[in-house]
Amino acid sequence: MVHLIILVTVILSLLAFSSKEVLGRMIFNPYVMHEKREWWRFVTSGFIHADFVHLFVNMLVLYSFGDITLRYYTSVFDDMGDYYFLLLYFGGMIIASVSSYKKNYENPEYNALGASGAVSAVVFAFILFEPLRNLYIFGVLPIPGILFGALYLVYSYYEAKRAAGYVNHEAHFYGAVFGFAFTLFLKPDLFSTFINSITYFLE
Repeated sequence: MVHLIILVTVILSLLAFSSKEVLGRMIFNPYVMHEKREWWRFVTSGFIHADFVHLFVNMLVLYSFGDITLRYYTSVFDDMGDYYFLLLYFGGMIIASVSSYKKNYENPEYNALGASGAVSAVVFAFILFEPLRNLYIFGVLPIPGILFGALYLVYSYYEAKRAAGYVNHEAHFYGAVFGFAFTLFLKPDLFSTFINSITYFLE
């Protein structure tokens, strides 16, 4: 399933790279969505990217965390695991963009794209399951998942407030929060396991 998502994302991103028409029909533009009721852009924008680096980073992170998170989902939720994982991914994709939509539906110049919100949801679902597993900043610096998650949220929140640059940090923040909260909603007992893991580590 994860590999299929990656494959479809790569194909659609490559099409958008080579066709402004495809890009224009799929990109997240709140003004157009509001005026023309083109709500599908909440999803289609998550399958296209700004450039090869943007695409590579998102798909690398999804490849790194997607399969293991899916395995946790199928382990915990049995036959519903695949279905819930899709809700995690696409829910993260949609929820990550809601705030940007509300702020920019009167701004025809605002555009956004990329799977970052959905990928953040997957990563933070993984952190709920494995809060002490080392994640690697820049691929080299090991840091426990819970600490990485906290730093990621603080950084994303701060950068979203600054509203500088072209990266939609709000999408990162809300996608991450959704991934953690959605998984807890499905299985509240995971929170006690999460806390116990952290407490044991600190003792």
